[in-house]
Amino acid sequence: MTRKAFDFLKIHELPPKPRKKAVVEIRGPYYTSVSLSYLKGLLEDWSEYFDGFKFAGGSQRLLNYDRVREIINLCHDYGVYVSTGGMIERVILQGEKAVEQYLEECKSLGFDVVEISSGFIDMPLDYKLSLVKEVQKRSMKAKPEISLMKGAGGGTHIIGYELELRALDDFFKEIEKFLASNVEMLMIESEGLTEDLPPEKWRLDVIKEMIAKFGYEKLMFEAADPPVFKWYIKNVGRDVNVFIDHSQIVEFNAWRLGLWGDRDLWKNLKLR
Repeated sequence: MTRKAFDFLKIHELPPKPRKKAVVEIRGPYYTSVSLSYLKGLLEDWSEYFDGFKFAGGSQRLLNYDRVREIINLCHDYGVYVSTGGMIERVILQGEKAVEQYLEECKSLGFDVVEISSGFIDMPLDYKLSLVKEVQKRSMKAKPEISLMKGAGGGTHIIGYELELRALDDFFKEIEKFLASNVEMLMIESEGLTEDLPPEKWRLDVIKEMIAKFGYEKLMFEAADPPVFKWYIKNVGRDVNVFIDHSQIVEFNAWRLGLWGDRDLWKNLKLR
């Protein structure tokens, strides 16, 4: 590594990649296009500070095959894994043959992680567990998405939707079953927990109970709003695994490494 500017100023240091904790996954193309040239600059300057790159909203379907491979290969050059995002729940609507074709194409393109998403459609837990096995059989990593809220995700918002929450026992049972299937990480969706909710209505009780039951080492929290990821840094710790937007890499890392933050964070700052 080359010398960093102002390296006399002490901050927390990240463990080297590949990391088992403090894993950060960023959103790729969806709300903004994230072109290849933009991604190249992002990786050149900031890839040390994030671990994964996720296509969102099935955006890979809008690109030609060779460009998707080019994006994936570029990420790999910088030690960044690539996730499919939740595209599989759209593929499922086309039937089992399409699911098989999808997984084979994910493998041929070089995807590292296949997210098992079910935000919009109801899938039996046994079926989701069978998808985990199919992904693992192809030597890719399955990342199940767990959501407290029914019928939302991937760009929809709670505002304007009737809020329907799952029973907590069912929510926790699903986490337990997936962890027992030897997945490396679960994606905890923010709908119903923090997204589009004022802070006083965040379901902190659910988040705290979840961490008390399962720890946070294999949980990745969707935290693509600065007040939310700052709460996780302060209350869970800087080793928390999060999914954020690509535009938030610098702010998030400035806070988690103790370079920047509010008085509460600096007051408790203990540097290694």
